[in-house]
Amino acid sequence: MVSETAVARGTKVAGLLTVLGLLTAVGPLTIDMYVPGFPRIGEALGTGSSAVQLTMTAFLVGLVAGQVVIGPLSDRIGRRSLLLGGVTGFIACSIACALAPNIGVLIAARFLQGVAASAGMVLARAVIVDRFDGPQIPRYFAVLSQILSVAPVIAPVLGGAVLSVSTWRAVFVVLAVFGVLLLVGVFAKVPESLPPQRRHTGGLGDTVRAMGGLVRHGPFLGFSLVLGLGSAALFTYISGSSFVFEHLHGVSAGTYSLIFAVNAVGMLGAGALFARLSQRMRQNAVLTLGVLLAAVGAAAQVLVVELAGETFAGTWITLFVILFGIGLVIPSTMSLGQTLGRAAPGAASAVLGGLQFTLGALASPLVGLFGETSSLPMAVLMLIALVLAVVVLFGLVRPGNGHGEVR
Repeated sequence: MVSETAVARGTKVAGLLTVLGLLTAVGPLTIDMYVPGFPRIGEALGTGSSAVQLTMTAFLVGLVAGQVVIGPLSDRIGRRSLLLGGVTGFIACSIACALAPNIGVLIAARFLQGVAASAGMVLARAVIVDRFDGPQIPRYFAVLSQILSVAPVIAPVLGGAVLSVSTWRAVFVVLAVFGVLLLVGVFAKVPESLPPQRRHTGGLGDTVRAMGGLVRHGPFLGFSLVLGLGSAALFTYISGSSFVFEHLHGVSAGTYSLIFAVNAVGMLGAGALFARLSQRMRQNAVLTLGVLLAAVGAAAQVLVVELAGETFAGTWITLFVILFGIGLVIPSTMSLGQTLGRAAPGAASAVLGGLQFTLGALASPLVGLFGETSSLPMAVLMLIALVLAVVVLFGLVRPGNGHGEVR
């Protein structure tokens, strides 16, 4: 029989992981929930689409900058106070977005909202490394990865539902309410995970040196770049797939949502597979499988377009393969990178998350720059990102050496 103590411990861990997973989802939810309301924002604030797009750019800049600062800072002062401060700031900034009287205020509020949201994303990874070890780490990172995969699918649906009954400002009110629930969850389920004796006591110079040391370490930099390049391919898909399916293949918005959901389920399945495979084989081998699978899928996508033209089935199948591969890459690189940077988990999380969203944000707008008469720009950009990931994998990570493996 399972003891009551074991049941209580399992319930406690489940509660912690639930809150950490929701903290990880804050970024994608806040990115995608208000996108359906872009036209209404422009009309309400009397501005053009390019200015409205700047609100997205500002949030992404804040998300990256916040991770770079908050992650290393948490290695010095602990995780919980920064989590509580970040979630509180997220609530305040969401309310500021809802009340913004003009586009300038909205852009500024979105930047600060990104900084606040970054606390949950960067510290959730650090807390897992603080609290767990051995085979638990990859399993729990797989959980975070799965939630991260679901959030971009749910967000536009939630945003559309809110917009169907209210204005774009209500989207930010909903995000503020979500923030309040998160704040309660952090108070109740996330104790301080970094005791004083394990904190770094140096100043800003030591923090910078810790991050510099991680970046100079070839395998860690390799894991970070592979994560970033995989995310670049994912962001390219997110920004370009609606055009490809709805405009080129003529599917309805509802059908596209179904396609997007099926592909997201594929990523979820890959995350679950990673959790199982990581208990039976080396994580570097799982990472290699994911990178190669995604790259082969991208090459097949380009070949299909070049040889057979724009085919609905060919596009969907190859994209599913790519996303399944990326679904293995994300938890693998997170787990291996955080384990390798265990001496400074906050700094390691900052580098991993910073590169992930920087490369993703840089790739996202490129699809539209190369024309909208073919799916080839999306396919080629994804292929370039994933070929570079293969090069980095074998050039820097060198998976045969087993860097970052849980012992």
